[in-house]
Amino acid sequence: MHFLALTDERGRLIWISAARPGRTHDNAAARHDHILAHLCAAGLGALADLGFRSLDNDVLDPVIVTGFHASRTHKLTPGQKTANRVLAIGRAPVEHGFAHLKNWRILTKLRTDPARATRLLRALLVLTNLEVNR
Repeated sequence: MHFLALTDERGRLIWISAARPGRTHDNAAARHDHILAHLCAAGLGALADLGFRSLDNDVLDPVIVTGFHASRTHKLTPGQKTANRVLAIGRAPVEHGFAHLKNWRILTKLRTDPARATRLLRALLVLTNLEVNR
């Protein structure tokens, strides 16, 4: 199962996308949900992992900020490594928000159609926010 989620800067879950099959790529799901357009319209930006690398190609004013990708032939410069470290520090609360959602045991054994899983995920979003914000 694959889904996207947005958190605020403190890691509180705000939104969860519809569930899709696990083979769905992050960029395909984000394009289908028009994440970039919604963020632009709201005047917001997002910190994302490397799965969203080619989603926002605006170099001068990016809406979605991702890290730098290294390969065997392309090593990262010290500046790029520092930028990746800073981004990881900024994304830490986001990962905590995802971790709170993934604490629900039902998600480990969930084998159902995406429509049913979407309703379950959104219910868990509400329950997670109630539990975390107590």
